Amino acid sequence: MTVNFAPSRRSTVGVEWELMLADGATGDLVPRAPEVIESLSEHTAPERFTVTGELLTNTIELTSGVGDTVEAAIDDIADAISAVRTATDPAGIELLCAGSHPFAQWYDQRVTDKTRYHSLIERTQWWGRNMMIWGIHVHIGVEDVTKVFPLIGALSAYLPHLQALSASSPFWAGERTGYASNRSLVFQQLPTAGLPWQLSDWAGYEGYLEDMVRTGVMADATEVRWDIRPAPKWGTIEIRACDGMSTLPELAAVAALTQVLVEDFSRRLDDGEDLAVLQPWFVRENKWRAARYGMDAEVIVDRSGRQEPVAEHLRETIDRLSETADELKCAGEFAGLQSILSQGASYERQLAVASAADGDLRAVVAHLIREFRAGPSRREPLNAL
Repeated sequence: MTVNFAPSRRSTVGVEWELMLADGATGDLVPRAPEVIESLSEHTAPERFTVTGELLTNTIELTSGVGDTVEAAIDDIADAISAVRTATDPAGIELLCAGSHPFAQWYDQRVTDKTRYHSLIERTQWWGRNMMIWGIHVHIGVEDVTKVFPLIGALSAYLPHLQALSASSPFWAGERTGYASNRSLVFQQLPTAGLPWQLSDWAGYEGYLEDMVRTGVMADATEVRWDIRPAPKWGTIEIRACDGMSTLPELAAVAALTQVLVEDFSRRLDDGEDLAVLQPWFVRENKWRAARYGMDAEVIVDRSGRQEPVAEHLRETIDRLSETADELKCAGEFAGLQSILSQGASYERQLAVASAADGDLRAVVAHLIREFRAGPSRREPLNAL
């Protein structure tokens, strides 16, 4: 099977953000995405951003245009939020984002009426119906197809860092799970989801797709749901490991880290360096640790098995790559990583609110709504919210 990797400008950025729709009074999810999207369709048609549906009718997805900088992509998302508010505010619908809704139940949710979603639910049954999960996807342009899998292999060592920064699903269906990111472990139950296979080159990927299509596992490359995957149609690498970010500045910070990591590794390839790839068992263990412990996780950082606290390794990475962030014109967004490190990821803030409210998860939803509403001010650090 031949799969073409579209031409793409190096280190360009695209962002997708899945948002919940909730009743402003109760915090319960509401199945009103179809009407919101329909009401916006004519107004948003000429815009760079898009507003579309997802698996469940309680969800909308905002997608930026292709940005030369993180700033451009995040500006698109901010414009999309403003447009969506023109429909949701008069209807009493609030927007919020996290990897999971603290108390919603799967059996109260409606599936979007599309063949691909009905087929997914038919195949996956209970696990598919439990996919009450929200995430972000960050696309980074890659100019040379031969770089794609070396980059994916090297980036896999940083998936736990991205997962810990974004962890925002400590509650599930009304219960505290004990995990910082319960979403990441739920999502990997789907066929073709989870960590990528360690492939060395594009020919190996084409062979994988041929096997999967021939045996009926999937129809095409869009059904590869790895935590990090190539997006052949766009000529990008797509990071999908993150929980939904709860604020726009946090989304910008994670997008900046992703862009800077890809550019750093791409420069090393240009210099003839062979990029290090962790053993797959280390990559798998790192994912579990980040899901369980979030910013308190210890992660395995090299092939010898050396371990460091993920927060400490992040600080080292930020220091090492700050000049690259300057060169990519994302230093302001990149600085937002320090705010997450100092003030806590979303899961930590949610747990603190629940504790102060004697376990009342409606207070957590109210907190997430407030955070999101305070956040569309583009690139201000988290402490400005």
